[in-house]
Amino acid sequence: MSDDVKDAGLVAMISSILGGNKRADSVAPPPLVEVPPTAPTNGFELVETATPDAAPVKPDNAADAAPAAIEAVEPPAKIATTPDGKQLLPAEAIADLVLGELRKMENFPATGASVTVYGYRHWNAMITFAPFSTTVRNATRFRQAMPDLVFKLRRFVELEI
Repeated sequence: MSDDVKDAGLVAMISSILGGNKRADSVAPPPLVEVPPTAPTNGFELVETATPDAAPVKPDNAADAAPAAIEAVEPPAKIATTPDGKQLLPAEAIADLVLGELRKMENFPATGASVTVYGYRHWNAMITFAPFSTTVRNATRFRQAMPDLVFKLRRFVELEI
């Protein structure tokens, strides 16, 4: 076998591995109709799935078509309550309530504070601060305010298990 034949065979093998012999029309991207729809950026945009047999919507018909396609929003679920009228909330929701009340205090840090709710029947809360998020004096003041805040919230909120 001559060197030219060997070189031609090697070139053919390398080009088939690297995809050099494929035609340009077979590598074209799929048509736009087959691409799945993207999620809307806000709740007011309407995203329609494209179907091959559907006619394109004209701009003057777009205003009429949008209200018909919007679905009704389900009302939020009712909050569970105890027989004595307290709301049953998970620990994360109670921690958010406690943190929200603490943020109303003067000099409370915007970041770096976390509240942990623990217990069962008589739940309690603990506050921790990240390093350098507040001063020792302010942290002590916030920790001293916690028992009063928890006592007040226990009258309205019960920990959900």
